[in-house]
Amino acid sequence: MSSVRRLMATLSSSSSLWHGVSLRSSSQSGRINQSSPLIGCRTFRRSFVVASSAFANENREFVIVGGGNAAGYAARTFVEHGMADGRLCIVTKEAYAPYERPALTKAYLFPHDKKPARLPGFHTCVGSGGERQTPEWYKEKGIEMLYSDPVTSLDIEKQTLTTNSGKLLKYGSLIVATGCTASRFPEKIGGNMPGVHYIRDVADADSLVSSLEKAKKVVVVGGGYIGMEVAAAAVGWKLDTTIVFPEDYLLPRLFTPSLSRRYEDLYKENGVKFLKGASITNLEAGPDGCVAAIKLGDGSTIEADTVIIGIGAKPAVSQFESVGLNTTVGGIQVDGQFRTSVPGIFAIGDVAAFPLKIYDRIARVEHVDHARKSAQHCVKALLSAQTHNYDYLPYFYSRVFEYEGSPRKVWWQFFGDNVGEAIEVGNFDPKIATFWVDSGKLKGVLVESGSPEEFQLLPKLARSQPIVDKAKLQSASSVEEALNICSGSIES
Repeated sequence: MSSVRRLMATLSSSSSLWHGVSLRSSSQSGRINQSSPLIGCRTFRRSFVVASSAFANENREFVIVGGGNAAGYAARTFVEHGMADGRLCIVTKEAYAPYERPALTKAYLFPHDKKPARLPGFHTCVGSGGERQTPEWYKEKGIEMLYSDPVTSLDIEKQTLTTNSGKLLKYGSLIVATGCTASRFPEKIGGNMPGVHYIRDVADADSLVSSLEKAKKVVVVGGGYIGMEVAAAAVGWKLDTTIVFPEDYLLPRLFTPSLSRRYEDLYKENGVKFLKGASITNLEAGPDGCVAAIKLGDGSTIEADTVIIGIGAKPAVSQFESVGLNTTVGGIQVDGQFRTSVPGIFAIGDVAAFPLKIYDRIARVEHVDHARKSAQHCVKALLSAQTHNYDYLPYFYSRVFEYEGSPRKVWWQFFGDNVGEAIEVGNFDPKIATFWVDSGKLKGVLVESGSPEEFQLLPKLARSQPIVDKAKLQSASSVEEALNICSGSIES
């Protein structure tokens, strides 16, 4: 097995890129006692410092490290509690105020004539129907923003952070919201070659758009939701597009083989080609030094002037290892209030390894919904008398082919856990649903092209886990009938 195939297979299997959310979980830690903090009984004492409203010295009462979705929603919650003005500082490696990151692999990549998304249009918190928090919003709220200045070191004893520019910050309470970095191909096989792209921030997306403007042959590496979204965007540019991945079918952590075939057929109708079960030996450069082809494990090559690598991500925790990492699911270990093992330090979003209460296991979730909700829960627990533990229901959605002129817009949603027997209902014209039933209980449900009312029903079904009649579900003639059967099970 080639080194790249091993890398792709490892990221796909061991990291549980499950329903595209990358919900990483472990049952090896034993059952969770939900009545007490996961990390043990201790008193959290914050050494508050006095911060002037002008931030004239190094003292900050609250510091958030990271400038993604979680940071934006945390900032809003601080404002709602009247604790932001002159007290909160956000330190980010990005040059922009927090934004809704999912746009980068969706509408941001649309062709120029199909109304692509651009900032300031998708700053947080518009993704959940909230106010657009532009850079001016942070100024108005008295929040200090340190842009393009990542944290390079943390001193727990002194409660200080040092940034890349040499700035020293003393914090009272620290929230780590650094998110993830894209998993990359090794440089020795061409992973950093011009024309090879990874997408984690606006600069990455801008670079890819510049390549798409002049591209002819696009290869997307990875059959997860990022690969599917980017390939759908490339279709909008009318480009020769191929998806290459080592698995037997698309999105295997969520889709059943049957459901995957339906989506593959839809992509093929739009001109996308698939190379499944493929390994990659290296990327080959042309005379100009830019990527020109991908060499496969069987010795064949695929021409490509633009390559997008979407093979997963890793939690950005290198500066915070002293806080306490979870070696099974990755990230920083926290309890149900997002407290780490170090008093006064919290972790939220992609980097948090937290108790997934509903399924009694430890998990790490890479998804915007969790980023938003974990931020809000953490800040409320920090600032108020809130004591209940975070109770998250795993959720995933994706939207593709949404640009103007697309013959069919695709939007699916999933709630719950995809364990047990999968029952597929519907003909994909346009609706289809998959229900996961384990020991008679409905554990998870996915619906494609549902109505607003149907999508609203899904979390109720997944959380209540009703006893359902499998035979009735299997004989349902439509998605509507199947959902009615499940809904009736809740009521009974």
